[in-house]
Amino acid sequence: MYEPIRSKSVHSTVARTSSSDFPHRSREEELDIQLAGHLAALLAVTDELRALEPSDELDAAAERLAGQLTRLRGGASPSRAATASSTARLDALHLKAHALAGRALVVAASRADTAAAILSAERMDAHAVTVVA
Repeated sequence: MYEPIRSKSVHSTVARTSSSDFPHRSREEELDIQLAGHLAALLAVTDELRALEPSDELDAAAERLAGQLTRLRGGASPSRAATASSTARLDALHLKAHALAGRALVVAASRADTAAAILSAERMDAHAVTVVA
C-alpha cells in the first residue's frame, strides 16, 4: 500500500555531524554576554544623563558600571559615550535606564552574580525615583 522511504532521513544526517563543527558556549558564558550587553547599554544611557544633568551620584554609578563591565569582559574596558544628544528628554532617558537596569537584574539573578544584581537593583531604584517624581 505504501512505498518504503528510499532516501536517508534528514534527522540521521544531522545526528552524524560532530559537535566540534561549530563552537559552543556554556549557559554561564551566554549569560555573561547578555549581562554585559545590558550593563553596556545602561552605561551608555548613564553617560547621556551625566552629560545632560551632571551629578556625583551618576558619576559613581557610571564608574561602578564600567567596573562590572571590565570584570565581565575579562579586563577589556568598555567604550564610553563622548557626548549626549541634546534633544533627549531626561524623563525618557531615566525610563530607558530603569528598563535596562531591570533586564540586567534579571540576568544577574539568573547567573547568581550578586555584585551585578545589587548594582542593577540600585540603578533601578535611582531611576524609578526620578521617573515617578
